[in-house]
Amino acid sequence: MEAENRLFYIYFGGVDRPTSGKVYIDGKDIYTLNNDNLAIFRRRQIGLIYQFYNLIPTLNVEENITLPCRLDGKDINEERLKEVLDTLGLTNRKAHLPNELSGGQQQRVSIGRAIINNPAIMLADEPTGNLDSKASEEVISLLRLSNKKFNQTVIVITHDEKIALEADRIIKIGDGKIIKDERNV
Repeated sequence: MEAENRLFYIYFGGVDRPTSGKVYIDGKDIYTLNNDNLAIFRRRQIGLIYQFYNLIPTLNVEENITLPCRLDGKDINEERLKEVLDTLGLTNRKAHLPNELSGGQQQRVSIGRAIINNPAIMLADEPTGNLDSKASEEVISLLRLSNKKFNQTVIVITHDEKIALEADRIIKIGDGKIIKDERNV
């Protein structure tokens, strides 16, 4: 199951090319894009949240969050940045480096980096896997808020049934196929 989840994440997120098949997002097979255009698509349309945060250790909170904007050559929308920092409770920590933050704060920075460009889709790979229960609840609340406030589709890959039950829809994958698809209302 672990390998299938990772493959879903890397293929759907445009991180690696599948050996066969197609991945359609918004009616377009994203793997018809060349590597440069795929990177641009991923940076603009898909927010990736990793289990291990993947923050740049020499960049502070604000710089880590705005990295996708800077890679895209965009000016930083200061109003949007302020909104993200406020929403994530990181305003007073924006000048801190990752090693000066708790695990929960680092994961919130990772979420901030994923939502700063307001992507249509956010993929979260075991976003609470390295967190204590309180920080886990905060992260799940933030993902739900991102879905509601920023109108983003949030896909969480998890083995934690409690977290899965927080979702509006649960899709269970086994042996490379969807084995269960249910609404959770």
